[in-house]
Amino acid sequence: MNLPDIDPDLPVLIAGPTASGKSALALEIAERQGGIIVNADASQVYSCWRVITARPSAEEEARAPHALYGHVAFDAEYSAGHWLREVLPLLNGPERVIIVGGTGLYFTALTEGMAEIPPTPPAVRAEGDRLSLEALKAGLDPETAARIDLRNRARVQRAWEVLKATGRPLAGWQDGTPAPALPLKNCTAMVLNSEKSWLEARIRKRFGLMLDLGAMAEIEAMRDRYDPALPSCKAIGVPELMDYATGRSTLEEAEERAAIATRQFAKRQRSWFRARMKDWHQVDLA
Repeated sequence: MNLPDIDPDLPVLIAGPTASGKSALALEIAERQGGIIVNADASQVYSCWRVITARPSAEEEARAPHALYGHVAFDAEYSAGHWLREVLPLLNGPERVIIVGGTGLYFTALTEGMAEIPPTPPAVRAEGDRLSLEALKAGLDPETAARIDLRNRARVQRAWEVLKATGRPLAGWQDGTPAPALPLKNCTAMVLNSEKSWLEARIRKRFGLMLDLGAMAEIEAMRDRYDPALPSCKAIGVPELMDYATGRSTLEEAEERAAIATRQFAKRQRSWFRARMKDWHQVDLA
């Protein structure tokens, strides 16, 4: 692993695809140099999933301070804006932060700035929920459409909602973005890169380990509250294991579907990192 020199007085950012070993590296740095480990993974904020989202274990959390893990209710609204507002006090706190995760939007909001867009009214959100992806795309302005992943429904709907609610395109809001809270020059920022075959082997291994550590207990605890429309319930492994728990699939089918979903997700993450994090230190793994 070709790690850069890590200044113990500067914040550390560790981005990388799922199952790449980010959390282990963050814990190693925290134990060696000190600091508080801060979550930057959109699925790991939810209180209902520890095992399924591979949040740090209670034992790992006892080895170093951790923040923004499992602190959000399963049905609460949570966005990059919520996350950024919670990170700011930690940046100014007494301990150096080690921010780790795979949600690229969180990192770019932190290091490139984020537009202060007003919250979406519930009626607009409900209207967007009813529309098809094609209808949402048709309602976008050309400038915004050229900037976002048009295959990602959540991104498309968000852009549609912003235009509908504010009358101003998302691209316009983005162009008025304030200065970043943490410019790259003021931290050590790393992206973990790995060979596709190495990562896929770890993804396969992770599913079995997840079951061994009690994933099905988390599924059973959420069975009566499961709502596939909620972001928390879209975490990889949740729909697949919920289908297994309710008899709609076998365990083998659930494992295969989860592996495919994880590989696709990791591919999207790597694409984001290549496009948006060219100026970060590139750390090569196995």
